[in-house]
Amino acid sequence: MNSTRSKIAFGIAWVLFWTLMMLVAVEDYRRDGGTAWWQPMLWEGSSAIVATLLLFIQRRIGARYNHLIATPWRWFAIQACIVPLYWIAFVPLAFGIRHAVYALAGSSYDHEPWGQVFVYESLKITVFAGLFTVIAFGLLSWRELLGAKLRAEQANALLREAQLQSLARQMQPHFLFNALNTISSLMHTDVQRADAVLVQLSDMLRAALALGQRPQATLEEELRLARAYAGVMEGRFDGRAQVDWRIDEAVLGVLLPAMSVQPLLENVFKHTVERRRAPTRILVSAAREGDSLVLRVEDDAGRLEADQAGDSGIGLANLRARLAALHGERASLTLSQLAPGGVRTEVRLPCAS
Repeated sequence: MNSTRSKIAFGIAWVLFWTLMMLVAVEDYRRDGGTAWWQPMLWEGSSAIVATLLLFIQRRIGARYNHLIATPWRWFAIQACIVPLYWIAFVPLAFGIRHAVYALAGSSYDHEPWGQVFVYESLKITVFAGLFTVIAFGLLSWRELLGAKLRAEQANALLREAQLQSLARQMQPHFLFNALNTISSLMHTDVQRADAVLVQLSDMLRAALALGQRPQATLEEELRLARAYAGVMEGRFDGRAQVDWRIDEAVLGVLLPAMSVQPLLENVFKHTVERRRAPTRILVSAAREGDSLVLRVEDDAGRLEADQAGDSGIGLANLRARLAALHGERASLTLSQLAPGGVRTEVRLPCAS
């Protein structure tokens, strides 16, 4: 695409240049009292045809050296080696066309002696060729700059994709370990309930493994996994946890890092529910605020500890890394203490849906 645009821009500049030359020649001829306007048009037209042919040959020869554009002196040296082609071919071809047309019109084409013609026309065509060689250099440099920028963006995208996939894969063994630990805990207290939870857990693990293959998932897919996880954990902590959901349906299609809601819930169960005997209420909410999706998980009894203020465990640390890889400073994950009790975990990220 960039190559096509460069060629079009160069072609437009070339046509405009020779159109201007032709108009100037016609105007000068008219001021000198000439009436056969076809003559100045022939003079400049023949020059344009031959110059275009020679320029095309120059570009075909020089194209194989476009890789030298990063070292301008070498590129210009190659172009300079092609300049003698103009000196050798321009005058015979251009003036040959003029003499042929005049002869067909039953007239003769008079001009200065051939020596003077060769010197003058060679100098003139050298200036023209040099001008457009500089223009070609500018266009090629611009194209190379855009190409380098595109390659850098593609490399960054591939790097970011690899990073996200690595982080997503890292979550799978972590998630599986915690899921199996849940079953192990229930087996020692209530085998029947453990069996029921195991059925829920199989569906949850299937969803988790599917999400782990992708760097991003919709909020709706994430909530499906999070609800299954919450159901398992509510079963494990019988009567000690209640999860409420307050989700704006308008944001269900928003993309966020895969397996990002479940770690927020896991953080609450790990730091609050496991450490107290009294019931804990947990609220999961998601809504759009301006151009951002705001996802919150908060409880009514937790205390924000020193280790929780930073990357508390692999879950939140992993999620922070993926948010940064996807959105940079436009995304954030924060934990804050609520009054009189409770901890809120808030995720903000650009909302493109």
